Amino acid sequence: MEYFNFHTHQFTNQSNVVELVNQYPKDFDETISFYSIGIHPWYIDENRIDEDLRIIEEKLQTPNCLAIGECGLDKRIEVPFDLQISVYEKQLELAEKFNKPVVIHCVAAFQEVMAIKKKMKIGVPMIIHGFSKNNQLAEQLIAAGFYLSFGKYLLKNPDLKMVFQNVPNDRFFLETDTIEESIQQVYELASEYKGLNLKELQDVILSNYKRLFK
Repeated sequence: MEYFNFHTHQFTNQSNVVELVNQYPKDFDETISFYSIGIHPWYIDENRIDEDLRIIEEKLQTPNCLAIGECGLDKRIEVPFDLQISVYEKQLELAEKFNKPVVIHCVAAFQEVMAIKKKMKIGVPMIIHGFSKNNQLAEQLIAAGFYLSFGKYLLKNPDLKMVFQNVPNDRFFLETDTIEESIQQVYELASEYKGLNLKELQDVILSNYKRLFK
């Protein structure tokens, strides 16, 4: 593995890239090599919650399922926040049961995400995907035990450079999410920002990958 794409919605099937492809229970694709599966807060369907959780539980027991998610909380959508919390917490229970890391979608709800981790005493790794916020929040999340994944906003927002530079090397991942740019392009910029050559950065991410995904 030369590259690890922590979170993507596009399966490119490159021989030198391990891709953690985001999957939804009702649209599951068995041809994808490695994936995460979860109920995204945008797509909570009250008529499907139990069925979706059953599918997630089934897939978490297969070796190709590396993580649960993306799941999480989003205050900028119309789905009732209490319902989002309920569905999110049920997925965290499954993550603990099957000892799987969690890919987290979080919009304007970071304090709640941190509080729920503490309340539920979650021990599995929890990774905020697509991090785009400031240094203070990054430090709070890291102190609370979270990992941060960077991609789209790292490429598009130069202000994130310093935030990314300050994240400890053992606490970050890189991703493409839904962007057209390749994971190689994300690595290129990240290596420049971190002052590491490409091989050094690859070794950092490989070490993080091995620690979280065993």
